[in-house]
Amino acid sequence: MIGRPAPAIVILGNGSLATARRIQQRYPDAVIHGLAGRVEGADRDYQEFGTTLRELYQQDTPIIALCAAGIVIRTLAPLLLEKGAEPPVLAVAEDGSAVVPLLGGLGGVNVLAREIAAALDVAAAITTSGELRFGTCLLNPPSGYALGDLELGKRFVSDLLAGESVRIEGPAPWLAEAQLPEDRQARLAIHVGHAERQPSANELLIYPRNVVVAVTAGTAETIRAALREANIALQSLACLLSDESEMANPSLREAALELGVPLRFSARPDTVLELARNAVPSLLTSIEINDSMAIAVAADPLDPQLIGRPRGRLAVIGLGPGAAELMVPAVKAELARANDVLGYETYVRMAGPFRADQVMHCTDNREEMQRARHAFELAAQGRSVVVVSSGDPGVFAMAAAVLEALHESSDVNWHNVELEILPGVSASLATAAQAGAPLGHDFCVMSLSDNLKPWSIIEKRLDLASQADLALAFYNPISRSRPWQLGRALEIVAQHRTAETPVVLGRDIGRPGQTLRVTTLGQLTPDQVDMRTMVLIGSSTTCVFPRAEGGAWVYTPRWYGDKPAG
Repeated sequence: MIGRPAPAIVILGNGSLATARRIQQRYPDAVIHGLAGRVEGADRDYQEFGTTLRELYQQDTPIIALCAAGIVIRTLAPLLLEKGAEPPVLAVAEDGSAVVPLLGGLGGVNVLAREIAAALDVAAAITTSGELRFGTCLLNPPSGYALGDLELGKRFVSDLLAGESVRIEGPAPWLAEAQLPEDRQARLAIHVGHAERQPSANELLIYPRNVVVAVTAGTAETIRAALREANIALQSLACLLSDESEMANPSLREAALELGVPLRFSARPDTVLELARNAVPSLLTSIEINDSMAIAVAADPLDPQLIGRPRGRLAVIGLGPGAAELMVPAVKAELARANDVLGYETYVRMAGPFRADQVMHCTDNREEMQRARHAFELAAQGRSVVVVSSGDPGVFAMAAAVLEALHESSDVNWHNVELEILPGVSASLATAAQAGAPLGHDFCVMSLSDNLKPWSIIEKRLDLASQADLALAFYNPISRSRPWQLGRALEIVAQHRTAETPVVLGRDIGRPGQTLRVTTLGQLTPDQVDMRTMVLIGSSTTCVFPRAEGGAWVYTPRWYGDKPAG
């Protein structure tokens, strides 16, 4: 499971919850996803089984589905393109009486199946021929090793299953317990080593990831060339290592992505060769390529997590209006990778559940700048940090505060942090979608809160936007401390709009208990609105017509003035 997200345990009914909890005891970081309306007590609700399962699969999340295997197969069938690139997927009987690995033979699904079966005290339904015969999957070596060629490997295992014997060349400690038909004179050989070799039909090549390339300037191609020159297989590359001053170097980041290895950082000594040597605890050999690149080879596989530290990452995310299905997949993936999660407590709780190793930093909603600075302090230590906003982080939320904190800072460690802003569905757009398309033409988004800007500016903008005949979306429309401001805002708008102008009131859209109401500007009074209400006021062209199921559709056509022909 190293390098993969925590498993997702997906259940369809309360009858599966007890089994799900037993499996969760084996994998404490696993999240139990329960079908909304049918499961009580799950870690996270979902609305639609197929959509949820496909989304988890595409995020490379191991899936433990407590349901019939056929349901899982039919759901994921459209996504099954490449056997070598799939997460483990298992079907487990609701009562825990059967564990069936379905997908991910090269991703450790049989290991997962045996672990779950042991936790449930049943036998796993392993059907992989090689694993049944030899007790291990030769095409899925353990963490720290890489398979040379999958297609040649399939032929190799097929020959073994046909009755041939095998010899093992090089250190392969995990094979000591396997039931392989060994013979020192065998035609077939399992070769384990970091030297580059031409693949052969009678060899299974397995490479230990025991090589570090220390580099301060270079590309993926120059790194490949250096490894070829040193007769070192690319598959043995464990990570790239660079000086801390190069954290923001885009070419190194691109090289690591292209090579598919982590990029780590450490304080550089006098030479890049020393940087490489210092990173390897059991140095076998080292090679200086030039002033900006050196190679170090360890006697044993390396764990990149123990070499230097990663570049810190700070992501400012938007949760959307609150419903899990309206949260974009990139945001969910960011939450899964985070070490630290910061935000207003209500929003942080909405973003959960979190693993035991994830740290929550909940603060008051008025402490935005302190929160932003704290986020950079954590990320500068090499941690993966998420700052949570509701809706979209760039709409009256944390993205601006985070960028302001960075703009004000001269700390090079803050500026070296990898910063990303991930969008969410804003409250205005979520409310508009529920009503139809009231913001279908030009519109203006405003906050009626004068905490951070003077009321005189708000009045001026209201007047100008209303004169311009823009549809209006009001955030923070009213509160106990400023009960009069919405009334004054409506007076200003009414100077430029008729009393029949459509108005949409959306309260807690996307959350339990949401309400949607369509009224008019003339009928709207401040007592119909609270701080959790989104107010959308139409333009002169906004239309309303009845829905077949009751209520009304509201939309602002995209044309303006005379309706276009056709």
